[in-house]
Amino acid sequence: MSTRLTSDPNFVRQILIVEDEPVIRNTLAEFLTSEGYQVSKAVSVDEGIARAREKDFHVAICDIQLPDGDGIKMMRLMHKINPSVFVLIITAYGTVESAVEAFKAGAFDYLTKPVIFDDLAHKLRRVFEYRDLYLENQKLRRELAQPNRFDQIIGSSEPLRVLHETIGKIAATHSNVLLVGETGTGKELFARAIHSAGPMQEQKFLAVNCGTRPIEMLEAELFGSESGSKSQPGILRTVGDGTVFLDEIASLPMGTQTKLLRAIEYQESMPSGGAETYPVHCRIIASTSEDLLRLVGDGNFQEDLFYRLDGVKIRIPPLRERLDDIPELVDHFVAKHSRTLRKRVVSASSETIRLLMSAQWKGNVRQLDNAIERAVIMCDGTQIEPGDLPPDLLGLGQPLPDTDDLRSALRHYERLHITRVLRQWPDKREAAKRLKLGLSSLYRKIEELGIEI
Repeated sequence: MSTRLTSDPNFVRQILIVEDEPVIRNTLAEFLTSEGYQVSKAVSVDEGIARAREKDFHVAICDIQLPDGDGIKMMRLMHKINPSVFVLIITAYGTVESAVEAFKAGAFDYLTKPVIFDDLAHKLRRVFEYRDLYLENQKLRRELAQPNRFDQIIGSSEPLRVLHETIGKIAATHSNVLLVGETGTGKELFARAIHSAGPMQEQKFLAVNCGTRPIEMLEAELFGSESGSKSQPGILRTVGDGTVFLDEIASLPMGTQTKLLRAIEYQESMPSGGAETYPVHCRIIASTSEDLLRLVGDGNFQEDLFYRLDGVKIRIPPLRERLDDIPELVDHFVAKHSRTLRKRVVSASSETIRLLMSAQWKGNVRQLDNAIERAVIMCDGTQIEPGDLPPDLLGLGQPLPDTDDLRSALRHYERLHITRVLRQWPDKREAAKRLKLGLSSLYRKIEELGIEI
């Protein structure tokens, strides 16, 4: 029997055997190991659950009668830990009643003692064929559920829905695009979404950060260079009909802006040191966190290039304008960092979510990503609690007041504390209750301390 039904050559199928009879347990383990499975063993419900908390098994083979419970109980507990595990129940009786009970509890199939290896091999093949088909269907469902195939853009808030509609219309064209938004809003992610939903989605997407390279290196990368026997084709040429994403285009030097303007206007460019031009057919998506119109007025950005890019402009909203997306973003980042860090963190508590939705997020989605990564590292359980978050997230890490006066220091901390509670509990009545203040006293404190929410 071939146990590798997936195309991934590194995939190892994990099986847990929970059986209190040593001969059966060891014989099954020996057979399954010889068939290419990775096998773990347990002799009781408690030990089986402990193993399940340590590793995500694909299949569990459980005896229906165990010293500290039964396989049905075991199966229900395992599904709470890992809903995707498939369970085969072993019964010495093979009665219809026990089989029906097992199926009702969620068993995929059952085996009778003595276990026949050919029967076991056949049923495991069915399990993994079904599992692979199930996972593929789930993947297709997620892809179909995402508007315009923007499957990497997390969230369903109203600002994001409107943005999806706008991007869907623009992506269908081959027009150049300018993305504007604060640092950390994910402008490159939206640029990739425009490309992947556009008519040239099968072509290349190449990204260049305009502010991180010396001028000569940047121009050689963009337009190419020819010097003697050495030549370097620029990405405006190598990308063909694809998309070039120019991140933070405001950082481009004036001379480079001129060359880019020519490439856009005349759809041709000349490499540094070259004598002949080459055609440019790519789509340009540029991004900036600067006010380009102000830079034009200051003489730091070419007016003609500005108007070439500004014709199709999309504003990416900051995270504070799409707070409803935070729960989905948190789920996404928890899953990502738990997988990378090999932690068993699966979610964030409701109190943690409330705290995250009350933070200011000056660094936007990138800051949230970093905060969740830190929280996953600090978390000792399966759920992120407020204490796992960065201490300065809600302003708790602000510097000490520059004064020796006790009254001023107390006023400073009083302002910080009330501000934090109000962000966590925007309803003034609830905040007053938490602070153990009367509602009128809270309003007076807000006015006296100059608190802005």
